[in-house]
Amino acid sequence: GPLRVRTSKMALPAALLRAAALRCRLPLASVGRRHLAAEAFVRDRPHVNVGTIGHVDHGKTTLTAAITKVLSESGGARFQRYEDIDKAPEERARGITINAAHVEYSTARRHYAHTDCPGHADYVKNMITGTAPLDGCILVVAATDGQMPQTREHLLLARQVGVRHVVVYVNKADAVSDAELLPLVELELRELLAEMGYDAERTPVVVGSALCALQDRDPTLGRDSVLQLLEAIDTHIPLPHRDVQRPFLLPIEGVHSIPGRGTVVTGTVERGAVSKGDECELRGYGRVLKAVVTGLETFHKSLPRAEAGDNVGALLRGLRREDVRRGMVMGQPGALRDHRKLQAQVYVLSAQ
Repeated sequence: GPLRVRTSKMALPAALLRAAALRCRLPLASVGRRHLAAEAFVRDRPHVNVGTIGHVDHGKTTLTAAITKVLSESGGARFQRYEDIDKAPEERARGITINAAHVEYSTARRHYAHTDCPGHADYVKNMITGTAPLDGCILVVAATDGQMPQTREHLLLARQVGVRHVVVYVNKADAVSDAELLPLVELELRELLAEMGYDAERTPVVVGSALCALQDRDPTLGRDSVLQLLEAIDTHIPLPHRDVQRPFLLPIEGVHSIPGRGTVVTGTVERGAVSKGDECELRGYGRVLKAVVTGLETFHKSLPRAEAGDNVGALLRGLRREDVRRGMVMGQPGALRDHRKLQAQVYVLSAQ
């Protein structure tokens, strides 16, 4: 029979949101298209998924680049310039992020996978796909503008997809002529946090300038503010519980092909674990496929086993590129079931 949808106040599962946001390019931890990684991923600290959200042109990508620059000084990251993160020609030409981009870095306590989400209203579905796997997020707000339409919208959407922990970075503080405006911006943001159901009083708010950090200017507003932000992320965003005991499940967010090697699917492991050599089952669009995992990679580093919370690319044997589509799910054979009903919370985006 036809798919029947009824609305309720129950949030749509994050896995379904991620897998169903079609046409959103999400090369999470994509396997290199020509070869597999030679470097091995070392799991030596807890893994947390975070991301930057906020209004267009408030400095999300600049902050992401600044974090990698500051942490590269201590060996916690490979410095990635703004241009390295916004890779698409259209993104460079327009100076905005369209597709969610992904970088990794480590503090002394944790390993982070960082999603830089697009801020423009035209790409809100890409933003939803980017935030759904996050354990916490960084709300970036320009001190020169304060709260703007996508500031509110992104915070609401983050709440809707289950992101419960937020840290605020008030950016572009170096461009504010009157320093007395900064406390007013913070007050306004705390009111917004409370309105959206977050703990406004306990949410860390860091004031600084990502551009200063990138350009080695004004250490207090630049480098020091980034370090303060990282400390806030380490302490305010709790370590997530990873469901590694249940059967393996991965919503497929991207599909690529390596000539002569096979088909690669990318996504965030929803639950369980998968190892090189495991058999897996892929379902979706009325199809049931079988394959064998012949390689696993995260951020261009190979790993023998991927577990819940990991952003991975999986090389599959026995499948053609055209067999697999974004929106399908991959899991342990026999553990997946098709459903013809779902409960959803419908959020209609207004023109305003």
